Amino acid sequence: MAVKHRIVSASTGKTVKTAPAPKGEQGSALPLRIGAAALWIFAIVLEALALCAMTEKIVIPFLVKFSPLVQGIVLLIVDFIAVVAGAQLWKKANRIAPASEANALKFWLWNNMGVIACAAAFVPFIVLLLLNKDTDKRTKAIGTAAAAILLIIGGLASYDFNPVSAESYAQAGITQQVYWTPHGKRFHTHEDCSALSRTEELTAGSVQEAIDAGRETMCKICEKRDGAVVEKVKQAAKEKDAA
Repeated sequence: MAVKHRIVSASTGKTVKTAPAPKGEQGSALPLRIGAAALWIFAIVLEALALCAMTEKIVIPFLVKFSPLVQGIVLLIVDFIAVVAGAQLWKKANRIAPASEANALKFWLWNNMGVIACAAAFVPFIVLLLLNKDTDKRTKAIGTAAAAILLIIGGLASYDFNPVSAESYAQAGITQQVYWTPHGKRFHTHEDCSALSRTEELTAGSVQEAIDAGRETMCKICEKRDGAVVEKVKQAAKEKDAA
């Protein structure tokens, strides 16, 4: 038998009789995307500096006591950090304002901009370093290996293995309040979800508040229940594209 829920507002922390009205969250994705783009631009600048340092075109003032190879690797590591940090911001923004599944290619590209940025931040470096005739073989080998390793790790960290779509958020993301448990990893769009039948206390809030609380994906049971609405939204998106 399902227990009676005690609902706590995510915004106030107080117990409420009914779930509070959801707050608008679409606009909050923009600062995250701007932050991600800024970090990726910074990463590409670092990539260029790393190449110039490793090929001895410039000397980095605060790394002057190190060899060109070490200077380049240090810059590549900072490049890697910027790329991955930007990808995390972008993925968080996609949880708030997801793309539509109507166009499969666009959906994949939008959800994996971090992977694309990672490639842009390392692949040109590898190619140009290998083509540089004035750089010794040892520097080329170590620099290329370092960049390749960071590229692989960064690509895996940037890839979205569990993307969400505008269709799946048609009900949950904007128009409905969502719920989550103190220890669960997902949010729910239905208070009477069977997965919540044994949980006495629920927190209610917007999708943004759920994400901030560490619940970034929707419950599979709720997603299935919302399937009819999701299909309608998908069909509407397809008809709009065809018009």
